[in-house]
Amino acid sequence: MGTRAGGRRTGPKCIAIVGPFASGKTTLLEAILARTGAIPRQSPVSSGNTVSDHSPEARAHAMSVEATFATTDFMGEQITFVDCPGSIEFAFEAEPVLAACDLAVVVAEADEKKIPALQLIMRKLDDLAIPRILFLNKVDKAIAGVRETLKMLQPASSVPLLLRQIPVRKDGIVIGSIDLALERAYIYREYAESQVAEIPNDDKARELEARFSMLETLADHDDHLMEQLLEEIEPPKDAIFDDLSADLRAGAVTPVLIGTAEKGNGVLRLLKAIRHDAPDIEATRKRLGAPEGQTVVQVMKTIHTAHGGKLSVSRVLSGQLADAAELFLSNGDTTKVSGIYRMLGKDQIKQTSAKAGDTVALGKLDNVKTGQTLSSAKGGIRPLATLEPPQPVFAFALRPKERKDEVKMSAAIQRLAEEDPSLSLRHNQDSAETVLSGHGEMHLRVVRERLEGKNQIPIEGHAPAVPYRETIRKGTQQRGRHKKQSGGHGQFGDVVIEIKPLPRGSGFQFSDTITGGVVPKTYIQSVETGIRDYLKTGPLGFPVVDVAVNLSDGSYHAVDSSDMAFQMAAKLAMKEGMAACSPVLLEPIMKVEIVTPSDATSKIIALIPQRRGQILGYDARPDWPGWDVVEATMPQAEIGDLIIELRSATAGVASYKAAFDHMAELTGRLADEAMNANGKAA
Repeated sequence: MGTRAGGRRTGPKCIAIVGPFASGKTTLLEAILARTGAIPRQSPVSSGNTVSDHSPEARAHAMSVEATFATTDFMGEQITFVDCPGSIEFAFEAEPVLAACDLAVVVAEADEKKIPALQLIMRKLDDLAIPRILFLNKVDKAIAGVRETLKMLQPASSVPLLLRQIPVRKDGIVIGSIDLALERAYIYREYAESQVAEIPNDDKARELEARFSMLETLADHDDHLMEQLLEEIEPPKDAIFDDLSADLRAGAVTPVLIGTAEKGNGVLRLLKAIRHDAPDIEATRKRLGAPEGQTVVQVMKTIHTAHGGKLSVSRVLSGQLADAAELFLSNGDTTKVSGIYRMLGKDQIKQTSAKAGDTVALGKLDNVKTGQTLSSAKGGIRPLATLEPPQPVFAFALRPKERKDEVKMSAAIQRLAEEDPSLSLRHNQDSAETVLSGHGEMHLRVVRERLEGKNQIPIEGHAPAVPYRETIRKGTQQRGRHKKQSGGHGQFGDVVIEIKPLPRGSGFQFSDTITGGVVPKTYIQSVETGIRDYLKTGPLGFPVVDVAVNLSDGSYHAVDSSDMAFQMAAKLAMKEGMAACSPVLLEPIMKVEIVTPSDATSKIIALIPQRRGQILGYDARPDWPGWDVVEATMPQAEIGDLIIELRSATAGVASYKAAFDHMAELTGRLADEAMNANGKAA
């Protein structure tokens, strides 16, 4: 496992930087790259010159919209950092990344409003069994003490938050930190290594108290340490470091380091903790269940570059990888590496090979997708990670402004969906719309900006059509006769049909009670075909459902009757008869399950009736302290932008799932608006 004392090298590491929106992740990465010499100086996010957030969309919106990879060297070891977006709308970017990482650095701050977002991140790390360090950022701006802050943040973590450092203050301003394991003070110097100092006399009592608290937590997993504490024996520092490392790797604790990334403060201590305490590639390979004795590669992200084509950013879990190497997918397909690159934001540095632990971009793996596992073993191996994007919560229908761009748009969206597997695209046959779905308004706005900017395709977008239907309230009997004579054979079809309403959800039923052959069996199928064709668009302009039609009578002509004539007769009978059956519009009603922080539940319950919803109930979310689940039914027409209001009411963290429940009658002004929008009036 390695100890601090030994300082044993454990190979290249891959570290995810995660945390709530605007907690300072991109700033921390910039500070790390500057401190390790990967870049000449640290740039503020506002400058638009950071290694991460390099895309035009990220800079336009001042937020991370995709995972960014940057490899650097620290004390002779190679570390790849991955800056993951903090917004819940882009959270899925982190999922394929985290699976192959050794450790996550969770960037947080003393902001109570961000605790639910922090909890979402911590739960994901729990699910994937990823060890983590919490970097408490912006300590220079924190009003509360760090121990009070940890008490506030603890509900977000399923394991103890273990304080490794406490701040040193002068005149109320944080000027440095005290390392509780080393029992040493570090005085901050802006954008430079901290200066080692003795612990100030005024802080010694506070340091002893905080250190004892740290040791007590470690003793929960070390009986020998517990005995030493009970007997008031000072444990050796090496033993403390071993316990810190072992408990971190086992996921028993989350060590907490402090600093201010914007000034580069606390960054060196964080890097040293990563170097000494983060699990190595062997532990990650074991966690994923990757086989030994072969080359195994896990794909973390797909990028389509302007000039270099497709890149598959991947972690080499075992073995060696050379350029032009052949790899096998789990389905037995083969692919060939065409270029190996070290990543630094948008820049790539070509190299000839990669070894176990390296995180590299592999060129032109055309048939490879994000999340897949590649192997040198013929036939491939089972996938080591499963990607399951959450249900989309926002959608729009899109089309190019110029028809000539339709093929180009389709290809561009396919590339974007490769880069972001959480996007989904479908063609709605009823409305003839191409519908793009994602995880929020900003998520899809970025997609549209990339279509229009990166791909130069002007786009028109609007809310997707609601799949309204229509039905009838009463029945009728109607004759339909189609007769036409124009020289030679004429056209003749004559039917009598009975139209009746059916219970909701029954669909369409056809029957016949023909006797005496008044309508030959040959044409009964034609009558049904004509009726079904008519039902595609009823008198209100929408598909008709929950209707039964019985063919009861009719007549035919031995020469002039035909399949087409009886289809036309059936359509005429339906057109005249349906108008007399009190047609009514139906709208889809969805069953909605909303997850929300408990302190916002009352807001969520209040907004549901405003969207014509009915509350079915709410309860505590199982195994999620501080969260509730609200269940309701709501018209699909009201759900289109629901997520915007939910996120606004919950500091950006609420979400929902929706499933079709039933159809319900829609009358009055809303029905008129739906029919007018469809180009039909009742």
